[in-house]
Amino acid sequence: MLNLTIHRGTDEIGGSCVELWNDNTRIVLDFGMPLVDKARNEFDFKQYSKMSVDELIEKSVLPAIPGLYKDDSNKIDGLLISHAHADHYGLLNYIGAHVPVWLGEATYDIIQLSGIFTPNKIELKNHSFFQRDVPFNIGDFKITPFWNDHSAFDSYVFLIECDGIRILYSGDFRSHGRKSKTMQRFIAHPPPDIDYLIMEGTQVGRNKANEKNEEDIEKELVKLFREPRINLVYTSSQNIDRLVSIYKASLKTKKIMIIDVYIAKILTTLSKYAKFPYPSGSYGNIKVMFTKYTSDKAAKASNNQMLYDFKPFKITKEEIGNEPSQYVIIVRPSFQVDLEKIQNLENGNLIYSMWEGYKSKADTHKFMKYLEQKGFSNYDIHTSGHADLQTLKKFADAINPKSIIPIHTFNKNDYSNIFNQNIIELNDGEVFGLS
Repeated sequence: MLNLTIHRGTDEIGGSCVELWNDNTRIVLDFGMPLVDKARNEFDFKQYSKMSVDELIEKSVLPAIPGLYKDDSNKIDGLLISHAHADHYGLLNYIGAHVPVWLGEATYDIIQLSGIFTPNKIELKNHSFFQRDVPFNIGDFKITPFWNDHSAFDSYVFLIECDGIRILYSGDFRSHGRKSKTMQRFIAHPPPDIDYLIMEGTQVGRNKANEKNEEDIEKELVKLFREPRINLVYTSSQNIDRLVSIYKASLKTKKIMIIDVYIAKILTTLSKYAKFPYPSGSYGNIKVMFTKYTSDKAAKASNNQMLYDFKPFKITKEEIGNEPSQYVIIVRPSFQVDLEKIQNLENGNLIYSMWEGYKSKADTHKFMKYLEQKGFSNYDIHTSGHADLQTLKKFADAINPKSIIPIHTFNKNDYSNIFNQNIIELNDGEVFGLS
């Protein structure tokens, strides 16, 4: 008998964790940090950071999965990570070293770099890399990873086969990013005969029009970059599609794109997997600003080697201040101490290119207020990392499973009004038999 439990994700976005098992094999799909608490306020892990595994299970921070934390008779045979967003991998430090973790090689690299520059350091003790489109086995389970279009590079959809049952786990996806053709090909030629589609619904319930694509974002950026003023873009350091859009818009407007050591290291590392712009002789309009926070982190982690690697591409605050209108700088709140040292930094454009909800964070509010007082004009130019309703419908109809199981959504009750397929609404922790 094949069974399924969604330990977290039936009634929230983020913190995804799914378990599948039969009499012989148990696997887990994703092991993410929650994004919100029970009151749907931003989840703050600091208040739990010193608690034991048992205490975290009692507080419902960690799911109660026997064999995941300690090596016992209820062993977990494998844990799959769909992509490098913390709400899908952020609790990995708590699993036992006996649990094999499977993930993409680029996903692994991103997670390791995040551990250098952010507080969420993950130390994987027992990991293996899968290859896209190449099936592999974990006990009785056959898994085939398919590359995906998402705001995280190296994201995957998983086809999971066991005991004659075929399951598709969507992970997080969209079709309006720079890998849209990848998802369009998948929708045009989907795996056949799917019994259960476990499908994310981040945008279900938002009633938003179709999302802009990255080419639309690029055009909007070009329009602003043509103005004779400095442009600051507040975006995620790991949103590679957005970084490429910013680079292309900078190139078209003859502006210099300035990044910090963190982004420089990410782009350089990922350039071995795909053609990305990165600080090098091949991409002369990319410069690196040695900001205090990320430079200190890089120096500590690499004994200054990372700083030496990017020294040929360094740009100083004095150079920026001499002719600020020539530059586009990728920024975040920790940069304020550095921006305060740049002369003539005023009356520019601040482009906010992230989810609107992050604006309520104290550090973001303070940072944007500082730039507003410097005469900066604010613009929102963004598109979601998740599929809009039109794409979700196309995806579901193309897969045409016997049943859809909602996950990664606050609005599972809306699925039955949107999709043509049978909907199975589960609750967190519920055991469901697949047949």
